[in-house]
Amino acid sequence: MAIPLALVLSLTSLWPLSASATTSSAPIAWQPWSATAFTQAKTQHRYVFLYLEAVWCHWCHVMQKDTFSDAGVQQALAKNYVAIKVDHDANPLLAARYRDYGWPALIFFAADGTEIVKRAGYLSPRDFQNLLAAIVANPSPEAGDVMLTSSTGSSQLSAELKRSLLKLHEDDYDPKLGGLRSAQKFIDRDSVEYAMAHAKNPAETQKAKQTLDAARALIDPVWGGAYQYSTGGDWLHPHYEKIMRVQAGYLRTYAQAYALWHRPADLNTALAIRDYMRSFLRSSEGAFYVSQDADLVQGQKADDYFKLGDTARRQRGMPRIDKHLYADTNGMAIEALAQHYEATGDNESLSMAKAAAQWAMKHRAAGNGGFFHDGSKTHALYLSDNLAMGRASLALYRASGEPQWLTHASNTANFIVRNFRDKDAGFVAGIAQRSPLKPQADLADNISLARFFNLLSYYNGKATLKEEAQHAMKFLSAQASQIDFEEAGILLADEELSSEPAHFTIVATHGDANAQALYSVALRNAGNYKRVEWWDPASGPPANADVSYPKLPKASAFICASGRCSLPSFTPKDYAARIAATTGQ
Repeated sequence: MAIPLALVLSLTSLWPLSASATTSSAPIAWQPWSATAFTQAKTQHRYVFLYLEAVWCHWCHVMQKDTFSDAGVQQALAKNYVAIKVDHDANPLLAARYRDYGWPALIFFAADGTEIVKRAGYLSPRDFQNLLAAIVANPSPEAGDVMLTSSTGSSQLSAELKRSLLKLHEDDYDPKLGGLRSAQKFIDRDSVEYAMAHAKNPAETQKAKQTLDAARALIDPVWGGAYQYSTGGDWLHPHYEKIMRVQAGYLRTYAQAYALWHRPADLNTALAIRDYMRSFLRSSEGAFYVSQDADLVQGQKADDYFKLGDTARRQRGMPRIDKHLYADTNGMAIEALAQHYEATGDNESLSMAKAAAQWAMKHRAAGNGGFFHDGSKTHALYLSDNLAMGRASLALYRASGEPQWLTHASNTANFIVRNFRDKDAGFVAGIAQRSPLKPQADLADNISLARFFNLLSYYNGKATLKEEAQHAMKFLSAQASQIDFEEAGILLADEELSSEPAHFTIVATHGDANAQALYSVALRNAGNYKRVEWWDPASGPPANADVSYPKLPKASAFICASGRCSLPSFTPKDYAARIAATTGQ
């Protein structure tokens, strides 16, 4: 009878596993993620160890320095394992699959791709050797760590599921400190966006404002930008890495908050993040980098460094910036900058967004509307890149009124359907990479996709996209029945699929100054679920001709719903008053 792995681990904790002083060892022979590594493992009767790291991560640096330099660890890996090292930012498919385990994430496989053990975070040399020995002693898969299944649900949430998700939204909120009840404090974007979407409810307004105010503690007071999170269950112990996806998420959230409440503090926070992105994470070509490290010296805590002012910091050096230029990173930045422009009218943000989009179209395009992750243009394609760039194009269309961006968004959506659609429900995170792991659908990706496809369907009039959004919702509703944590994004997706967006249209020739002023009024209207269009009759019929507009001799603005529109407004003041009377904002 096989000894349970947990018991093996208990026993190995007593074993003297350190390498002897007379035993030589060699550095770990890391391999890239590939089918070759699994073939080698099968041929040599070994297991596969995947070390999924983040290049900005303090504890990844510590594990590299202490654990993987240990002779005993090196010998144990060399004897029984094929070792793979992957930067999670470089491989969104693996990042989506294992994001709950790190970083670093420590994943062990049999040669056929069966997962044996998954561990989250740093392990000391001794603990890691114990784990390596325990797996060899009993390589049966560890129980109790089952991924959510990909079963098919309904394209709409049932009343019971809605009540369950709403209860989680309520119960997981921290009324004392803001944010979620968790050991790590950060802005959960969907949770705050849900609260802002329901701001007429005083309780939701309180949640959003309290969280936004508390999270300002994570903004670097010297350089700007948002630290990833704080540990200890409060907002006072930041981890200092600055990741573009975090910057983009916070910029979007604070911009939306400013559009809703016009609080100067939200405007200032958004600007501090935007300026950090421009000064530290932007390339000379206008594209955006991935992250800035938490450590000045890798593996050493940098608390004292981040207490310094600008001059003192620069005298000591600069934390490493990961200068890879990935499509998903740039798409997130573009969307956030476009939304910052919407809320504030800051032309620099729109210019930055357009420059990054033009760079991505030139350097990351895969043809037929799709995008590669990086410049290698290998066979690997990831949903995250195409989803981020599709959303970015739609955001640019709404911000600028320029029709080419709607064409780009539509082409990318079609590319996503052709390449990532699961036949049963949802959309998978990537195309198979010649490894034993079958691509899976990711919860966050499918929330984002359902909302993007649904909104895009109102802009381009393609009913099939609404159906594809419902296909994603089938996956989400199945997940909703299994999760036990706050996931307000599913509620947002369900609500949006069940209602029309607020619809604002300007009818005028492009270049008309008064039309631009009217368009700006529509953009500044609070809320993210909205359809803002600038239709120039000289350019032909609108992309979605669900509304007929009168021919008028000057720029005119309308508020529409269910195929019908208000009387026209001709001045920004009149249009703003009409919007306020209609929306209650």
